[in-house]
Amino acid sequence: MKTALFRPKLVTVLGEGYSASLFRADAIAGLTVAIVALPLAMALGIASGASPDKGLVTAVIAGFLISALGGSRVQVGGPTGAFVVVIFNVIAKHGYDGLLIATLLAGVILILAGALRLGQMIKYIPHPVVTGFTAGIAVIIASSQVKDFLGLAVDKVPADFIPKWQVYFGAMSTVSVATVAVGAGSLAIIIALRRLAPRLPGFLIAVVVSAVAVAVLKLPVDTIGSRFPDIPAGLPMPSLPEVSLAKINDVLPSAFTIAFLAGIEALLSAVVADGMAGTRHRSNQELIGQGVANLGSALFGGLPGTGAIARTATNIRSGAKTPVAGIMHAVFLLLFSLFATDLMAYVPMAALAAILFMVAWGMSEYKRFLALLRMPNGDRAVLLLTFGLTVLVDLTVAIGVGVTVASLLFMARMAEAVEVDTSGKIDPDLDSEDMHQRDTLPAGVEVFRINGPFFFGVAGELLDTLRRVGASPKSIILRMRLVPLLDASGVQALEEFVGQARVSGSKVILSGVQPQPRSMLERVHLGSASGKVFYAADYASAQAMAISLLDDKYGQGRSVPAV
Repeated sequence: MKTALFRPKLVTVLGEGYSASLFRADAIAGLTVAIVALPLAMALGIASGASPDKGLVTAVIAGFLISALGGSRVQVGGPTGAFVVVIFNVIAKHGYDGLLIATLLAGVILILAGALRLGQMIKYIPHPVVTGFTAGIAVIIASSQVKDFLGLAVDKVPADFIPKWQVYFGAMSTVSVATVAVGAGSLAIIIALRRLAPRLPGFLIAVVVSAVAVAVLKLPVDTIGSRFPDIPAGLPMPSLPEVSLAKINDVLPSAFTIAFLAGIEALLSAVVADGMAGTRHRSNQELIGQGVANLGSALFGGLPGTGAIARTATNIRSGAKTPVAGIMHAVFLLLFSLFATDLMAYVPMAALAAILFMVAWGMSEYKRFLALLRMPNGDRAVLLLTFGLTVLVDLTVAIGVGVTVASLLFMARMAEAVEVDTSGKIDPDLDSEDMHQRDTLPAGVEVFRINGPFFFGVAGELLDTLRRVGASPKSIILRMRLVPLLDASGVQALEEFVGQARVSGSKVILSGVQPQPRSMLERVHLGSASGKVFYAADYASAQAMAISLLDDKYGQGRSVPAV
């Protein structure tokens, strides 16, 4: 049983039997994702301070190995926006060889983390910290593309946020109308297609239309060919960079940052994939797969890679069933890089900037960011502090400070939540309720009790519990009388729990909710008037309500009687 935790999902799938119909579905999904990933990989390679071919190499090598050796059935990997800031800074300080060494070290760190079973550690990263640093990275990525989007005549753009914008404002007189038109047109195409025809590859269509327009109209616009005149076709031969103890010592902090980001994003993406596809990933094997993928990418001269949430979601929506879909995505990208390199030279830089604006917008998670701003002052402070430090100081500092402040805040909340009872009385119903809570449950009703503060360290357990139930019950009772505290990550887990239950046709009843958790749930529109959940004063009332729901006394989404 323990060895199964370290078995790649591809091995499991092939052991179950792989048919021609499964391959057909996986191949179609792989081609769809490859079409989406092609312009994105080039854009991320350029934004990282490297070149478009480096992004493609990463998408091919890391994408192949993540799917072949990872712990998720439908995860798709490659270069992502989260790495842009780190890669850019490493290349600026240590050169491209320094980045390759850092990526190799990060691969080793990820393999060790998986072998030591640290895959579950992601649940200890508070939600405001994750949202704060991803939103901060989104701002940095968008800022880095202003030059190419506006066609500014700037030789070198500073890496730091404030100096960068000082240079931009100083060069506003050099804005190119043609470049802005191409960038704005590409952005308009992507946004329009997302709203009107979301199944079409908006990124690729925008790139093709803009490239044709620039070539036909002979617009004076910077392109990949003018910026990178010697793009190699296919993959380079694998080789090791020149390694020394001094270089290892210099890039080791960056290696830990890359490993941390790769692990966080990969496991977050795997969790999202589980929710969409109804699967369950192996977190430790996923880390090992990510580690091997980064080793492979570095050997071929590529960038760091990890699981990509948007590409994974596209993979699932396109009908992917197994890791073969991710492997086929890498194969198709390899074919594109072998036979379409000459065409890539016509792609305008402004079109790639438009793509990265959309990537940054997706990373910002503005709805979640705004929802966290409605949380109590402590969660709001952690969010804004992490966000500000990410943009203005450093990503590593932002994460370290964010986690530390969130931990101190949690300890303060726990101290406030503890009450000392001097009456000497005990709750006479506690043990009897626990012993007999399932005795009178009818078929189709499931019950769980949450005992103690529901915070970022235990929030993931609730979603795992729902996946372990198996067949979806008609009603799920969550007993929360013993939950004195609910933080932002706990609220997020409850939101996802309710969402997954609704998709499965299950109605959720919250029993005995205390004032602080109830107030937190109302902030995110999960109160008694939301129609999304049912509230019961105690367990007996919850049972009666569950029986009524079996008879469809209350319809899904209707107003719930106040209790």
